[in-house]
Amino acid sequence: MSNDLFAERHIGPSADDQRAMLRALGYDSLDAFIAAVVPADIRLRGSLKLPAAKSEQEALAELRAIAGQNQVYRSYLGLGYHDTYTPGVILRNVLENPGWYTAYTPYQAEIAQGRLEALLNFQTMVSDLTGLEIANASLLDEWTAAA
Repeated sequence: MSNDLFAERHIGPSADDQRAMLRALGYDSLDAFIAAVVPADIRLRGSLKLPAAKSEQEALAELRAIAGQNQVYRSYLGLGYHDTYTPGVILRNVLENPGWYTAYTPYQAEIAQGRLEALLNFQTMVSDLTGLEIANASLLDEWTAAA
């Protein structure tokens, strides 16, 4: 058996730790615990049909081979402000300001706060310029708002 299999390198609860946790929950075995908490109608009735485990090197080689089949094309969807001049004040205060793109918490959803604030500022500016009471902006189009 190879030394680089994930299962051999994974640090999980030891057998003693597992027994202590099961004892605290009132179960004699992991099978008894699973039988008590996982409804029978959703439990797998047979074994998984999985291929043999691969070493990390084998998995990486396979992924490289798959990735090597990719073809690179130029995308013309979105972010299309090409060959344009961005004023320094916009660069410094919007695009280079980490407050616009730094996550407030480690959760991915929070990273959108700065983008949403850019859209709100855009909508406010449009309302100010047009005199309209409301303005709209696509939630996926923060780059237009920045422009």
